[in-house]
Amino acid sequence: MAFQTIRGTFDVLPDAHSTGGAEIPGTAAWRWVEDVVRGVMERFAFEEIRTPVLEPIDLVARGVGGTTDIVQKEMFTVERSRETYVLRPEVTAPVMRAYLEHHLDQRGGAQRLFYVGPCFRAERPQKGRYRQFHQFGTELIGADDPRADAEVIANLRAVYDAFGMTDTRLRLNTLGDAADRPAFRDALREHFAPHAEALSETSRQRLETNPLRILDTKNPDERALLADAPRLTDFVGDDARAHYESLKALLDGMGVPYVEDPLLVRGLDYYTRTVFELESDALGAQGALAAGGRYDGLAQAVGSKTPVPAVGYAAGIERLFLALADQGVALPKPLHPDVFLVCLGDAAEAAGFGIAQTLRAAGLAVDFALGGRSMKAQMKAADRSQAAVAVLLGDDELAAGVAQVRDLGASEQRAVPIDQLAVELTGEDSAA
Repeated sequence: MAFQTIRGTFDVLPDAHSTGGAEIPGTAAWRWVEDVVRGVMERFAFEEIRTPVLEPIDLVARGVGGTTDIVQKEMFTVERSRETYVLRPEVTAPVMRAYLEHHLDQRGGAQRLFYVGPCFRAERPQKGRYRQFHQFGTELIGADDPRADAEVIANLRAVYDAFGMTDTRLRLNTLGDAADRPAFRDALREHFAPHAEALSETSRQRLETNPLRILDTKNPDERALLADAPRLTDFVGDDARAHYESLKALLDGMGVPYVEDPLLVRGLDYYTRTVFELESDALGAQGALAAGGRYDGLAQAVGSKTPVPAVGYAAGIERLFLALADQGVALPKPLHPDVFLVCLGDAAEAAGFGIAQTLRAAGLAVDFALGGRSMKAQMKAADRSQAAVAVLLGDDELAAGVAQVRDLGASEQRAVPIDQLAVELTGEDSAA
């Protein structure tokens, strides 16, 4: 039996490759993305946190919300010893769990945290959407100041600026406080009830459980019904409105452009007040590169006795790659060795193995062929490796205590004492 990757998952290989009609970048590109993200996070003084991919199902259900699509349809569950666990579908609830479990508030001040890692959702694979996908994101926990919201959004913009992204739009809205929601839900139900037959089955279910989610519909017929639907901003209380106005003033002061969208809601129940999405036309109908907002009620939902203010965002790496490709951004290629050793004969192979370790200790990347291959075959391997130089070693060179160093680009060759190879190839005097 020839095993293959599970549908909706993929391997990341040294070289870019195609799978299921999608282009998967090579490992060098993934490392580059992660390095860029980490570099921006360091400039904003965010610290990395890593949580398990396996979490209690109740954490996700209580944190994300029992009426969400994630909980109702998209979780991968694992049962063990009468306990049910879930492969994390998102990282915010696990980060809040870690914050509470390890009393990170005792470190003092608001906690600036970020993460990079895989998530899992049992949904139909499509462009930019996988069953195992990868996210990076921030969680700024412990501050209700509008500057925390602005800081997170500024961080988001800085990440995509670092990638040279120019075709993005930031959509912004406020959901108000939890106390503002009931009246708005009732108004939405009253508005949509006469049009229930025109709604999809999913939206009819949402009308009963969480009508705010209908605002997020992509169905053209349903979007037409939104034209004269009640606006959440008309139900927002004074405190939440003041928070929102302060945030907009901060973004204006930083020169961060945004578009206010009264229909913008988030699919997770824990959001309050600020919500935002960063979009790109490269992704088509599913245009969100990243999304987030404020979630002051999450801590209590997952067990805290007191509220903990927090704000953050999550961004999809696969979607970032699609947007980069659309803009023609060249991704890094696999790294090449500095040196390729070509050894002829048993004695040369034995000596070459030690030479390889010496050159590596000097900081050089070294490759060599295995299996006693001919010089012609080894030189072809050296050319394929795209190494800068080949070091040739045979019986005559061993007897003379030298190796032939060939510049593979210029096809020039010179003899170098074996004990001086590291100095010659690095340009550094190891005795200095």
